Amino acid sequence: MGHISIPRLTHHIGQTVTLRGWVQTLRDQKHMQFIILRNPTGTVQVALEKQQNPGLAKIASTLTRESAVRLTGRVVQNPHVRLGGIEIHLADLHIENRAASPLPIEPFGKGLPGLEPRLNWRHLDLRRPESHLLFQVQTTVEAAMRNFWYQEGFIEIHTPKLMGSASESGAELFELPYFDTTAYLAQSSQFYKQMAMAAGFDKVFEIGPVFRANPSFTSRHDTEFTSVDVEIAWIESHADLMAFEEQWLCDVLSTVRNTHGEAIAEHFGSEIIVPERPFPHIAMEEAVARLAERGYTPPSEKLGDLCPQGERLLGEYIRETFGHEFVFLTDYPVSVRPFYHRRYPENLAVTKSFDLLWKGLELTTGAQREHRPDILAAQAQEKGLLLEPLRFYLDFFKYGCPPHGGFGFGLTRMLMVLLGCNNVREVTYLWGPKRLYP
Repeated sequence: MGHISIPRLTHHIGQTVTLRGWVQTLRDQKHMQFIILRNPTGTVQVALEKQQNPGLAKIASTLTRESAVRLTGRVVQNPHVRLGGIEIHLADLHIENRAASPLPIEPFGKGLPGLEPRLNWRHLDLRRPESHLLFQVQTTVEAAMRNFWYQEGFIEIHTPKLMGSASESGAELFELPYFDTTAYLAQSSQFYKQMAMAAGFDKVFEIGPVFRANPSFTSRHDTEFTSVDVEIAWIESHADLMAFEEQWLCDVLSTVRNTHGEAIAEHFGSEIIVPERPFPHIAMEEAVARLAERGYTPPSEKLGDLCPQGERLLGEYIRETFGHEFVFLTDYPVSVRPFYHRRYPENLAVTKSFDLLWKGLELTTGAQREHRPDILAAQAQEKGLLLEPLRFYLDFFKYGCPPHGGFGFGLTRMLMVLLGCNNVREVTYLWGPKRLYP
């Protein structure tokens, strides 16, 4: 029969099966050979009595760890085998690709090497069950997000990644030649999400790459990452966006817990908690006051905002005060927000904006947008921006654009907190701020 998953071998006792995978261990004893075969579905012991098939034993003796093989054998019960109480009695073995020896890193050793060596040989590092689980979780997260959006009537869009002007702040742009002019890698899908609002799409989302020429090589920043973006029309205020995000995020976490909760606890030691709604809210001014009581003062370059230490301390305060892992930090001052964030009519120095923090780490930045073209243009000029490069963007709002807002959500940051990892690079397929190869 064709190859099957390792967990289903218990349903095939006494039958001959074909398996494909990698040689995790070879124990070549005097009379017996034992192969531990691993593939994405699990691990199984394969046994061969040498005298029964000397030719096959000779082939098996040449195996190296992590060689890719295809093998056939009979499934038998063996209560002494720790791997599920079953083993495969080997009948045929084909070496698809013999691994060079020694391995450049030890993905299955007692201790993992450092992050840089693991990234240098990422395809070996990703063979670990923990890595495979990570990307299973990522797949489930994205599928759950999409399912929720589909049920809510959202449209998926794919926005340009080459732009003629900045979509956020010009200080973080990657510049590149583009025919006879200059283009920039998109920092976000912001302008084009809002174009969809002007087009009457009402509710849109995108999961796609964004690029930031950010010289900060921290555990939470990267120069290329996957952004999850949402934009919704006809909202009353940013409170509508926060309520929507709560519902969406709880649905996603519930799906992840039901699908992978036990595996995540086993491999990462992390418990998936679906948070209670509503999430706590705290305005920036109040947050700074509460943290000042704990001895925290924002750095001078972060006035009106919180640095990573401030976000961690706020997460601790929220957990102690409300028993909650999440908090919406709201009402940022104009000085630290983009020109297109809408302001309170009764207090023009404060924006209708928010960040969502999970365990003290920022996941989301969102806001109600300014959709009135004259005010939007004035706010851009106030920020020192030239209107001409923004003309295409400002035109979106001249012909009946509805009130709207949205948010951008960091997928790798979510996975990092979800699995209890310490660095976004650990939950990224392959990337690093100074790494173009491999």
